[in-house]
Amino acid sequence: MGRGWILSIQVAAVYVGTVVGAGFATGREIVEFFTQYGLFGIAGISIAGLLFILLGTKMMILSKRIDANSYQELTIFLFGRFIGRFVNLLMLIVLLGITSVMLSGAGAIFEEQLGLSKQLGMILTIILTIFVMLYGIKGLFRVNVVVVPMLILFSVMIAAQSLHIHEFQFIVIETPRTVHWIVSALSYAAFNLTLAAAVLVPLAKEVKDEVVLIRGGVLGGALLTLILLTSHISLSTLPNVASYDIPMAEVMKTTFFAFYFIYITVIFGEVFTSVIGNLFGLERQLLQYVNVPRMVMITLILLISVIISQVGYSSLLTFLYPLFGKIALVVLVLMIIKKIPKEFS
Repeated sequence: MGRGWILSIQVAAVYVGTVVGAGFATGREIVEFFTQYGLFGIAGISIAGLLFILLGTKMMILSKRIDANSYQELTIFLFGRFIGRFVNLLMLIVLLGITSVMLSGAGAIFEEQLGLSKQLGMILTIILTIFVMLYGIKGLFRVNVVVVPMLILFSVMIAAQSLHIHEFQFIVIETPRTVHWIVSALSYAAFNLTLAAAVLVPLAKEVKDEVVLIRGGVLGGALLTLILLTSHISLSTLPNVASYDIPMAEVMKTTFFAFYFIYITVIFGEVFTSVIGNLFGLERQLLQYVNVPRMVMITLILLISVIISQVGYSSLLTFLYPLFGKIALVVLVLMIIKKIPKEFS
């Protein structure tokens, strides 16, 4: 396998690792956006998957063509300078919030699943994060190349075992109105693609090779579709799936209890990839305003995230998420209609 293909696989792994978060691993997101619509959920996954393939790839090529250093330049290109600044500020706040939530989530995994101190979990996560970030883009590649294959293997195994033990059924929690499942699929893709810009834009700047970016975008989008589909299948075998806070844990108990700690490892891995991905994007944006060594900036971002995680951020996120979701849908539309420039101007 040539170096170009290896780099393409690394790009795909980073793409998947960026989109997939802790909510994905618990199954809650998949139930909310897809599984509750039963058969229509598969159609929704197909739509979201196609958008991940096409627009994730387009985002990287577009970013490379306009020579964007961070998502800031991309949003200004899409929205114009005035509105783009507002979107960038909102994205900065949301990314900081998500990073703090992920750090808190890492601590919760140690506390709730391993019986260890929450603070210990957060400290270990921060130490690991700083260590990985020392290597920059290479660190991002290395972590995702390890975590993402584990996630894919885990998803396929659980789906296969679920089908073997249980009868696959198209669970419908509510009668799906056509608009609802389509909007749900579009919203899921829009929200995650917009957040992924924090990583995909600077990634395109680093990689530069458009062939590699296209391969990575297509492969990453296809793998995301596979993970969504297999998770949907697993969750569809669980009766009353919408009643569980962590539905995938219930699937685990009935199908693969012996591998429960692998499941915990996968959740932690997804939390970790989200943290380092967000940090990578935040660092790139903030260094354009503050001239400090990058590791100092990373440490400051982590410190702020820890403080936020301690004082509470959920109420603010409850307000910001719907607003950001609406903006993400606009980003989706603009990404579709905007033409890729032939060269940076």
